[in-house]
Amino acid sequence: MDVTFQADEVAQSLAQVLRDSKAADVQVLDLRGHCSWTDFFVIGTVTSNTHLQGLERQIKEWCAEHEVKTLGKARRPPGASEWHFIDLGPIVIHLMSAATRSFYDLERLWSSFPE
Repeated sequence: MDVTFQADEVAQSLAQVLRDSKAADVQVLDLRGHCSWTDFFVIGTVTSNTHLQGLERQIKEWCAEHEVKTLGKARRPPGASEWHFIDLGPIVIHLMSAATRSFYDLERLWSSFPE
């Protein structure tokens, strides 16, 4: 599957994977035209490190089943132990603890684009 042409559908499907796996407050941010390195963020809140690892596994399995390539392993930003992201190129999935998500507030940060 070429996610470049179907990134919106893939982002929504991955958001549903997170919801089905009990991630809280799952959001899809459309960054097309506002970000040069990705088109969508899919953000979900995790309840524990075990939950985070399980969600990573679910996402990787879904991607393998649907032939969506991940770019490297799940990583975490420097200094953020409760935040992992999975880079799919046009989609970046952020899995964050509630405290980390509140602190970084990606939704507010990335929604301040002029129309």
